[in-house]
Amino acid sequence: MNAFLDWFYAFFTTVIDGFWKIISGIFNGIVQIFNVADYVKQVNLYKGGFDVLSWILFFVSIILFLGILAIIIYLIYLGIRKFIRYRKSAVTNQDLLEEVADLHKNVLKLTKEKERILALKIGQTSISVDELNQIFEEEEEELGENATKTETETQSDKPVRFVRLDAVDKKYDYYIAPDYRKDYSLKELCENFRNFCCSRMGLFYEEKVIRLMFAGLSSTKLVLLQGISGTGKTSLPYAMGKFFKNDSTIVSVQPSWRDRAELFGYFNEFSKRFNETEVLRRIYESAYNDDVNVMILDEMNIARVEYYFAEMLSIMEMPDSNEWRIELVPSAWENDPKKLTDGKLYIPQNVWYVGTANNDDSTFAVSDKVYDRAFTINIDSKASPFKAPDVEPMEVSYSYVNSLYEKAVNDNPLEQKYLDMIEQLDAFVIKKFRVAFGNRIIKQLKIFAPVYVACGGDVVEAIDHILATKVFRKFESLNLSLIRDEIKGLINYLNTLFGKNKMVSSIEFLDRLQRSY
Repeated sequence: MNAFLDWFYAFFTTVIDGFWKIISGIFNGIVQIFNVADYVKQVNLYKGGFDVLSWILFFVSIILFLGILAIIIYLIYLGIRKFIRYRKSAVTNQDLLEEVADLHKNVLKLTKEKERILALKIGQTSISVDELNQIFEEEEEELGENATKTETETQSDKPVRFVRLDAVDKKYDYYIAPDYRKDYSLKELCENFRNFCCSRMGLFYEEKVIRLMFAGLSSTKLVLLQGISGTGKTSLPYAMGKFFKNDSTIVSVQPSWRDRAELFGYFNEFSKRFNETEVLRRIYESAYNDDVNVMILDEMNIARVEYYFAEMLSIMEMPDSNEWRIELVPSAWENDPKKLTDGKLYIPQNVWYVGTANNDDSTFAVSDKVYDRAFTINIDSKASPFKAPDVEPMEVSYSYVNSLYEKAVNDNPLEQKYLDMIEQLDAFVIKKFRVAFGNRIIKQLKIFAPVYVACGGDVVEAIDHILATKVFRKFESLNLSLIRDEIKGLINYLNTLFGKNKMVSSIEFLDRLQRSY
């Protein structure tokens, strides 16, 4: 027995001593690595023989040693961190397994409870066990079918992403079109509208401005009213909405507008709804009715028009009106509004856009792209007050107004002699100023001039307005000091071609260019 005890003592002493050497060895190694005093003694011992190169290599060695030491410590830190994460994940998985086991226990308890209830029912009824089990199976299948049905309904019951457009659909479920008036000519419409502005709204406009407004709407869907502040630019299209018993939608353009989302809205991926604007709602509703719909873009050039209105400018150039569509969302949902096709909005023809623009330091210059597509009316002064008979607002359909436009173009086409004059003027302007007429301008003129005559105006006055606002306006970008003498020749040529003092607007504009030099 003593021999065994001696062996046991010797065995465990050896084992414990081995563990102590491992621990003490690691500890002694760490102490030795960070023994700064020993390093100082070594430097003092050898520094007497160091030259300049030796000192440089000394410092490089110290830096390399510290870098390697930092990397080792960082790797140890990463290893400990990874181990802690792994341990935490293992503990979490163990908790989940325990929770699953508890659920299985609960299922077994419920099964036993079901069997107990089954036994009680068997005792109280004459139904066999097999028949009762069949009843329970049928009930479970029915519950499964109801759950599947509920899940399907939940998937199909997506939120309505176009709330305002959906409200428009519901509004027009029981819509009855009004009894539109069809007994007015264009000239009578212009006169009645001018008298309405005076008698009902206290607004005074010259006859020429009213004629330009109605005739301009025939040639394009975008009308630009520009001039100094306070001359009634915004009030004119606003009064037109009141006159036609269909209020205009006023949109206040903001300096921050940079894309079409400011005009139409955007789809919110978080809420799964489309943030609809009043412009979008009005355009969508216009497809349901035959009213004259006017959208007012107030202070249109306080932001760059070609940024937020670029897509609309491009669409207006498409010859087929059925292609006037804007993609709002890339795909269609079952509960989308009725008149959205594959997520695309149709731009109806009974909508006109009237923009107002002030030319001052706080606004941007309107680009040629916008001027070429728009019809421009300059309102630089207030009209004198006058007395007018009281005129009530009237309901006139877009179709009837458009038929009056078509009738005017067919009955009063622009005479060939005026087309020849314009061709001669085009050649003169190209030669002297390197500025040419575009096909778009001629196309607009062939529509605008006959309608302007039907509104009570003069054909030369119509040509004069188009030339002043669309052709001669381009001279502002030229070097006026080089074309000053050429402008004098152009004025004389206009008087010779169209008659003395006939081209009033064009000559006034050219004179103003000369004086600005």
